[in-house]
Amino acid sequence: MQKPSLLNSVKPYLIICISLILSLIIIADTYILNELAPHLLTTLWFALIFTILIIIIQLAHTEKNTRSLYHQLNVTKERLGNEIKHRLWAEKTAAESKIKSQFIDDNFPVMLGYFNTEIRCRYHNRIFRRWFGLKSDQIDGHFLKEFSNEEFFSEIQNNIDEILAGKTIHNERILKSMKGFPYIFTEQYLPHIDNKGKTIGFYTLHTPRAQEKNRTPLKPNKDEKKIQPKLIQTNEIPTNNDIKLQQNSQPSTSKSEITAARIAQAIDGEEFNLYCQKIIPIKSLDTSSSHYEILIRMHEEENNLMPPGSFLPLVDQFKMMPKLDRWIINHIVQWLSIHPKANTVFHLNLARDTLKDLTFPNFIHDQLQKTKVPGSRLCFEIEVSDAEDNTIDTYIFTQKIHELGCLISLCSFSDNQEILNLQSKMKVDYLKIDGSIVCNILRDEEDLAKIRTIHQLAQEINVKTIAELVETDDIIAKLQEIGVNYAQGFGIAKPHPFNELDTAV
Repeated sequence: MQKPSLLNSVKPYLIICISLILSLIIIADTYILNELAPHLLTTLWFALIFTILIIIIQLAHTEKNTRSLYHQLNVTKERLGNEIKHRLWAEKTAAESKIKSQFIDDNFPVMLGYFNTEIRCRYHNRIFRRWFGLKSDQIDGHFLKEFSNEEFFSEIQNNIDEILAGKTIHNERILKSMKGFPYIFTEQYLPHIDNKGKTIGFYTLHTPRAQEKNRTPLKPNKDEKKIQPKLIQTNEIPTNNDIKLQQNSQPSTSKSEITAARIAQAIDGEEFNLYCQKIIPIKSLDTSSSHYEILIRMHEEENNLMPPGSFLPLVDQFKMMPKLDRWIINHIVQWLSIHPKANTVFHLNLARDTLKDLTFPNFIHDQLQKTKVPGSRLCFEIEVSDAEDNTIDTYIFTQKIHELGCLISLCSFSDNQEILNLQSKMKVDYLKIDGSIVCNILRDEEDLAKIRTIHQLAQEINVKTIAELVETDDIIAKLQEIGVNYAQGFGIAKPHPFNELDTAV
């Protein structure tokens, strides 16, 4: 930027000085001297007027420049203000994105890792490192074979050529945690291909298979086939002595035998904790009793190592769910006997194999008779799909359960016709409406109409309705408008440890 010249700097002041000098000469001649000729005095007056006009023009020009600079200053100020706002917004967004990224990394219920073509780890999430019981610096930049066990590494090693060739690998198998408990995993190996079509790495996703409805059972491997016939040949539930006898009389040569024994050991060793989630009345202020659904988690799940319920498919696969259900009921009944004044109804999920177990109602009868607990404090939840697939077993079970004074709830209801079909074969006390349609009632008119019809039909047969997966106050208000009796979900209450009920009663 060039500096202004001296002439340009003094020019405004020079004109003013000239005008002042002319003014003084005219004033002095008019009042004091009277020596100037008239034509010279006229010339001085014209010169004074000319300088005054120049000064006025300069002032106007200066005013115009001042206005222009003021406008530019305001524009610059506004632009800087917007830039500051955008910068603050960008910093806030970046901070929130970092928090969200960290939250996803900490809570994403899948073992996620990324490896280069040398099978050296370049990224992993918290579930991944906790599965191996290692810290980040023990995994980042290390070869997979350096920190994983042979069982985990061999599967990737066997498929590495196909993965690097750009093929996506899908598999399902059993892996054992650091504590030795087996989990069923769905595996995916996804190649990372650049814009030139070259594989530069691959992702590994190991998803613990939670219990799913209408899911095809896991195909047993060669070792598992050795033990499954032993489990399928009998409907009796193996007792502790049975399991010990099997361990003593037969060598544990297959992985599946160790798995079955490990499941039994986890149940007998009480490696599970009970959780409960509150169910509240929304149709009216019915506070005569408190309702809770009972949930179960392993210690490993409580430490966020695995998603809740991810161990259940394996327990179900080895036909040991009735044993686990007995363990749960025993704990609940014992709690009710210790808290006789607690006006609480516990909703207990029953597995498909438990419905087929003819000795299970007798077990409940013995527990209630021994502890003097009223049967009305227990409500057994049965999946609609299980009831339809095992109609006779479910009918016999519900009939015996009602004779004990216990309650029955049919879960995952979504079809209106199911009510009429099942109600004609068995008596139920509650219908739990499927959460997949409950969470959509504010956006989907068809789902809203389904819930209205289900509730209306339930009223006609004197059955109370429970809506699950209730997440927001708006959904609660809509359910209240429909007339649904009870609601359950994170919008009501999150699951909490069962032993915390001691302080709430």
